[in-house]
Amino acid sequence: MRIVILLSFAAFIAVPPVAHASERLSAECRREVVQLCGINRDTMRDCLRDKNDQVSKNCFAEIREKAKQKMGGVERKGQPKSDADRAALGGVSYAYGSDPLQKLEFYAAKSGSSAPLIIFVHGGGWKRGDMDNATGLAKIKHYRELGYNFATLNYRLVPQATVEQQAGDVADAVGYLISNAAKLGFDKNRVVLMGHSAGAHLSALVGTDPQYLRAAGLSLSALAGVIPIDGAAYDVPQQLVDGNRIMQDTYKQAFGDDPVRQRALSPTFQAASPNAPSFLILHIDRDDGTRQSQALSSALRQSGTRVQINAFDGKGLTGHMEINRKLGDPAYPATPVVDAWLRALFGV
Repeated sequence: MRIVILLSFAAFIAVPPVAHASERLSAECRREVVQLCGINRDTMRDCLRDKNDQVSKNCFAEIREKAKQKMGGVERKGQPKSDADRAALGGVSYAYGSDPLQKLEFYAAKSGSSAPLIIFVHGGGWKRGDMDNATGLAKIKHYRELGYNFATLNYRLVPQATVEQQAGDVADAVGYLISNAAKLGFDKNRVVLMGHSAGAHLSALVGTDPQYLRAAGLSLSALAGVIPIDGAAYDVPQQLVDGNRIMQDTYKQAFGDDPVRQRALSPTFQAASPNAPSFLILHIDRDDGTRQSQALSSALRQSGTRVQINAFDGKGLTGHMEINRKLGDPAYPATPVVDAWLRALFGV
C-alpha cells in the first residue's frame, strides 16, 4: 500500500503558492521529495516509485493523509484483504513453499466445471509489490465470470532473494497448482501464465528457460501460453544501456554487473526453442517497453513459437499502471484482445 499512496501525491509537490495550505505538503516534506527526485513532475512519479523506501516516516505519514484526502478519505484497494472478501470471490489461500511470501490465492471459476487456469504474477521492480496490491480486482471478477479459474501469487523479493529464486518461486507455484489440479477443479493441460512489469519478465523467463519448470518437475509444455504485460527487461543488458534512467538502480540491484548473468536472465536470449507454445505480448506506448516487447516477439518467432503482440495507448507510469489495473474491464481496449486470444488458445 505504501507505493500506491506515494504514486498518488506528485501533484502536491508543485502546487502553486496560491493554493490552500491544506492542499500542500509541508515545506520540510516538499524539500525532502525534491532532494530525492528533483522538481521535474514528468519524472517525479517514476522516481518516487523507485525510491519510495527512502521517504522518511514523517513525510510518508503526511503524504498518506494528503492522498487519503485526495481520494475522498478512502485508500484504493487492488485485491481483497480479508478472508470474507476472498470467500465472496471464491478465493482460497495456499502455501506453495515454506517462506511466508511463498503463497498464492486460487479463485474458482463460476462455471464450477473443469476449466482453464490463469496464473498471475505481480510486478514491483523485483523488490516490492504483492498480490494484495498489484493484482487488480477487475481480472479476478472478469475471468471467473468467463469461466476461467484464476490464481495470483507472491514470491520472495530482492535483495533477500535473487531473480533466479524469484523465477523458481513462480515455477514452484505453477507446479503446486498443477499437482493439485484435481482437488482445485481445473484442467491441468490448459494453464496460462500472465504477469505485469517485473512479473511480465518473470513470466516470460519461466516460459522460455526450461530450467525453472524442470526444477519444479514440469516441462515448458505445462504452460499453454504466456501473457507478459508491459515488461521492459526482456533483454537486460540492452535495458541497462537505454532503459528508463530512473529505473537503472533497480535493474542493477536485480541483475547485477555480470553480463553473462544478465543474458541468462533475459527472456529474449532464452527464446530459442523450446518455449511455452504461445505468447501474447502486451505493451503501452513507451519507448523502452516497445523496443523490448518487439525484440522478444522477434526472437520467439525466429524459434518457431507462436506470438501475438499488441500495443495500447498509454504513457509513462500512468499508462504502465493502467494496463494492469484496468485489464478485465470490458471497456478497456486490452481486455477484448486478451479474451479473444484465450478463446482461440483454449478453443472455447
